[in-house]
Amino acid sequence: MRISILTLFPEMCESVLSESVIGRARQAEKVKIECINIRDYTQDKHRRVDDTPYGGGMGMIMQAQPIFDCYNDLCEKSGEKPHLIYLTPQGKTLTQKRVKELAELPSLALLCGHYEGIDERVIEELEPEEISIGDFVLTGGELPALVLADAVCRLQSGVLSDDECFTEESHYNSLLEYPQYTRPFEWHGREVPDVLISGHHKNIEEWRRKQSIIRTLKRRPDMLENAELSQKERDFIKKQKL
Repeated sequence: MRISILTLFPEMCESVLSESVIGRARQAEKVKIECINIRDYTQDKHRRVDDTPYGGGMGMIMQAQPIFDCYNDLCEKSGEKPHLIYLTPQGKTLTQKRVKELAELPSLALLCGHYEGIDERVIEELEPEEISIGDFVLTGGELPALVLADAVCRLQSGVLSDDECFTEESHYNSLLEYPQYTRPFEWHGREVPDVLISGHHKNIEEWRRKQSIIRTLKRRPDMLENAELSQKERDFIKKQKL
């Protein structure tokens, strides 16, 4: 997996992507991530990449030319056309299902907008997939790009110690993750459920599955529509709703 982040703030992105799990994965060459400065492609002698909006209004708009040239140069240098994603509040909300699909692609280019957005003409020209990480607005696309890069990278082979590290997590199978506990056994009068110290793996697995269903039903019942459930589990859910 190769991810290219097209941004005005490459140092900001590098500082995050060089740490923790993703940083180690990059060092081990499990994933390749580069941060490309869009400002390097401006034709303005003052390195400006923005201008005032036609029609008036607050803020500045990123110009089409630097973005277009940046992406084209990436395509030429890499010898391929990475799937382009524009991080914007106007895009479709990112889901774990889409993350899994994107993780199977050979390369991604993540375009980070800034200011009041980017010139609509470069969107029409490049036709990127538009993705949002939620119904709120940030100062730029860098944080959403980092979120997406992290989510995609951790699904790559060898990034985590075992595939079970993510297949058991919330959202992966349209269920929220079961409750987790660690030492000490008793804390503030609360004890770890006995089943988790029983050593009976089948009972532990069944308990965790049941707890995932209960938690999803209480907190995100909408997710159950896409979950793979047995008839016994569906009957259990119906009883909980009564």
